Amino acid sequence: MSYLENKTVVVTGAASGFGRLIAEQAAARSARVVGLDVDGAAVTEAFRPLVHDGKPALALEVDVTDAVQVRTAVDTAVETFGTVDVMVNNAGVMPLAFLADHERALTAWDRCIDINLKGVLHGVCAVYDHMVRQGSGHIVNMSSIYGNTGVAGAAVYSATKAAVNALSNALRVETQGAIKVTVVRPTGVAGTGLGATVVDAMSAVPLAAHNSERFLANASKLAAGDLSPEQQDPEHPAYWRMPAEDVAAHVLYVIDQPLGVAITDISIRATGEDYVY
Repeated sequence: MSYLENKTVVVTGAASGFGRLIAEQAAARSARVVGLDVDGAAVTEAFRPLVHDGKPALALEVDVTDAVQVRTAVDTAVETFGTVDVMVNNAGVMPLAFLADHERALTAWDRCIDINLKGVLHGVCAVYDHMVRQGSGHIVNMSSIYGNTGVAGAAVYSATKAAVNALSNALRVETQGAIKVTVVRPTGVAGTGLGATVVDAMSAVPLAAHNSERFLANASKLAAGDLSPEQQDPEHPAYWRMPAEDVAAHVLYVIDQPLGVAITDISIRATGEDYVY
């Protein structure tokens, strides 16, 4: 049995990466899915197989930095499917760069704050009144292990994710007994498209701290296709790289729970990864 059957799940950043995977996996569990993305053509294409298979799915072009657009999209979801039961605030960018790079990174950092923090706030506000009226709902905010502490090379990105953590905790306390709130903290995961927004590739190294040399060696192995069988085996403690599909599956586990069960915070890591924080 799936607790998502006939529930309406709204996902931001749904054209690719975690967002698309979460939407697809929710639809597979008989949820009604609504995908929001700034790239309207891409999210429409991503949802085309769901629509073709007869799944109740709706793709909408939405810029999460615009509160009115997000609210209008959620209102459309409610008009179409009757409820909004789960909101996954997933849209995000990751412009990693050292503070010394401010001249070339500032524009990307401003956009990061608008998407990663304001976008989450806009998503929360868009569903809040609907969920309170319904008497139930679940808001899932995608954070990151980068939000656990300030990390060199990720000052602004870390700050946005730490802010998401604080916002989520306050929301949980304010709505306890009415709206469930979950913070999801994935580790560094390839295949989400976030890497394309990095400003300085070397700014990812400090997250590994004293494991930096090993991290660079393993990253080179990954690029060359030379990771050991153990590093690619999820049944082995040396497992190094978790695919985006597996992270999305853990998000679905958090969502697919009875109304009375709230998993409020989850970090998702590969056991043998090199990241320290």
